[in-house]
Amino acid sequence: MNPFILILTGVMLNAAAQMLLKIGMGRIGHFDLTIANALPVGLQAATSLPIIGGLLCYVISIVVWMVVLSRVEVSMAYPMVSLGYVVTALAAYFWLGEQLGPMRLAGIAVILIGVWMVGKTA
Repeated sequence: MNPFILILTGVMLNAAAQMLLKIGMGRIGHFDLTIANALPVGLQAATSLPIIGGLLCYVISIVVWMVVLSRVEVSMAYPMVSLGYVVTALAAYFWLGEQLGPMRLAGIAVILIGVWMVGKTA
């Protein structure tokens, strides 16, 4: 399989994990990080399907990443992971209604240019 496809698969899995974790934590809501909250919040998180799904996406992405590292130089592959910032920002905009202001869009453009530059040196 094409290493770039594997990298994109890992990026997409990481973005999916972020979306699912955000949805799961949105259902749990704001909480104070205290000893008293550890068990009740921990149980809520451990039984939340979006959180479980997000963690599963992370586990699968680690397996995919290990395959990538067996085929591609880490100095070329790892910068491609920054595409996750782009995918996650776009997913959050479309699915969660988060805003993409001018500065965030400019940052996304810089990331894309950087990934393109790294890819051209491969």
